[in-house]
Amino acid sequence: MAKASVLTPLGVAALSLLVEEPMHPYEMYQLLIARHEDRLIKVRPGTLYHAVGRLEEHGLVAATGTDREGNRPERTTYMISAAGREALTARLQDMLATPANEYPSFPLAISEAYNLPAGVVVELLDRRLTALQEQLDFLDSGEELLRKKGVERKYWIDVQYQQDLLRTEAAWIRRLQNELSTGELPW
Repeated sequence: MAKASVLTPLGVAALSLLVEEPMHPYEMYQLLIARHEDRLIKVRPGTLYHAVGRLEEHGLVAATGTDREGNRPERTTYMISAAGREALTARLQDMLATPANEYPSFPLAISEAYNLPAGVVVELLDRRLTALQEQLDFLDSGEELLRKKGVERKYWIDVQYQQDLLRTEAAWIRRLQNELSTGELPW
């Protein structure tokens, strides 16, 4: 059996889709985009095709057939294998239980912000706050739509997690801006 550690975030997303039903990579891509999963993982058609190919090499998925519609290229449909289900379960368990430093760029930018004048930092953080609010508004409207459609909360708890992260980051930024503006934090 392939190790769960071979599963990239895109591989996890692909296997999760295949738990729902067999599909071809482009269908997976369309579904990920339609569900706005691109806010969680970086997804492009080419990288998804390569990810599915790697999953097949490791025995985590199996081709179930190939079809063609009109002039479109042939599309191979895949299904998750028993080994794929085991690897997905193990990887999800590890991801949920074990914190990982994913090296986001904002903490690095904050750690080096002293290289810029305080006024510039405050201004740039204003722009960041605007962008964070746009993301939060998008998630809030998505949550409202999901609630109206009656989608079970277990399918979108990530939305609430991201909302909380955005609110927390915005509150921290506002505190920092206040400290810079009042001189509480010497610059």
